[in-house]
Amino acid sequence: MSRRWLLILALAGAGLGGCVDIEPARTVAPATAGLSADPSNLDATLRTYLTSHGFTGHIASTLEARLGRRIDRQLADLGRQLWFDPIHGLNGDNTCGGCHSPTNGFGDTQPIAIGIDNNRVVGPDRSGPRNQRRTPMVINAAFYPTLMWNSRFFARSGDPFDNRRGFVFPAPEGTTLSYLPYLLSAQAFIPPTERTEAAGFHFPGGNDDIRREVVRRLNASVTYRQLFARVFPEILAGGPIEFDHFAHAIAEFELTLVFADAPIDRYARGVRNALTTSEKQGAVLFFGRAGCVKCHAVSGQSNEMFSDFRQHVAGVPQIAPSFGNVTFDGPGANEDFGLEQVTGNAADRYAFRTSPLRNVALQPAFMHNGAFVRLEDAIRYHLDAVSGAATYNTSRLPADLRGPAGPSQPVLERLDPLLRTPVRLTEDEMQSLVDFVRDGLLDPAARPRHLQRLIPEKLPSGLAGLVFR
Repeated sequence: MSRRWLLILALAGAGLGGCVDIEPARTVAPATAGLSADPSNLDATLRTYLTSHGFTGHIASTLEARLGRRIDRQLADLGRQLWFDPIHGLNGDNTCGGCHSPTNGFGDTQPIAIGIDNNRVVGPDRSGPRNQRRTPMVINAAFYPTLMWNSRFFARSGDPFDNRRGFVFPAPEGTTLSYLPYLLSAQAFIPPTERTEAAGFHFPGGNDDIRREVVRRLNASVTYRQLFARVFPEILAGGPIEFDHFAHAIAEFELTLVFADAPIDRYARGVRNALTTSEKQGAVLFFGRAGCVKCHAVSGQSNEMFSDFRQHVAGVPQIAPSFGNVTFDGPGANEDFGLEQVTGNAADRYAFRTSPLRNVALQPAFMHNGAFVRLEDAIRYHLDAVSGAATYNTSRLPADLRGPAGPSQPVLERLDPLLRTPVRLTEDEMQSLVDFVRDGLLDPAARPRHLQRLIPEKLPSGLAGLVFR
């Protein structure tokens, strides 16, 4: 393993061993009008909120204890190279990195994902048929008890590190992946089989057939056999690369992508000036009067990730692309029924998992379908969805997403009770709330200038990689 990669992995895992300052000291902004300007009162209030919610700012340092072992850096390096290599995308034009890009916190570069049949560009200029939702960020996903917008992958225990009660996936997998140690290693079995994301529509057979083809390709690569043999003794002894080996490598790389050393964490650990005055005021609103923490929770199985990992109807405007790979729901084929697609229960219609808010500033769009491309607009909508729906328009979205929005009234009729009463904030309060969510929850080590260093200069397969912009 090169010194360069060791340095990058050390940066990627900086949160595992404690606090590492990598940015200059932050300037404390003047007090925002309309909120308490008394620093002692503000700090006392915020500390009380953090204590009552059990927020410690230490979640990153718990990873290896939760795993019961150290991170295997060589296995993670193998997973990193696989992440960016089209060898496991049977359509030949996409990889994990095509939708989970280091330019955006290992999340989407688009409001709604573009998977197969893309132009091999990752960034604002990516083009091709769209899928149905925005690709969520992978960083910190090790701590998520449910994965995907409709939580169709989840740990029955509520703990992604505990497989004793099984991991649940849609058919055909069901609970058959429960023998794997972590939810992430089980989830790694799925992306190569997704037709719109990686496999395409031309390869015959089912999920297991696709996986067999992926490992056939890996076994046919001399370089990959050498790389896998360095990590797995059974392969060194002449055995074949199996899909389990692939999944463990991908998951191990994801385990290095823990970025939970944000200003709010440092503040909780006792660094009083880690947050600016405006961010502290925003945090007090977040945990208090604005009510954000009711869904964007930090307690219990939320693992300080700012999500309750439950399904809610947030009244999000419905967006459908003019050109896509997915048939949308509803009579106008312009709706997304969310959780109902998993449960088959009409009572679950329009429900989506609460989005974790850590590092949300790295996203180019917000909500499950990227309906908003400015964080402040997404927050305003949450505070008054009914009024927001009446004035919503698609003018800020890419051209292929500007068509008429889907019906809003059926969604608003099912609006979560937690969101039915509008929250009124002054403009100054609103700015403080945005400051906290945007800057107070951002781990600076997750910025693109750091994560882009993880893109391999050359791929083991010899295939051409995607172009990251």
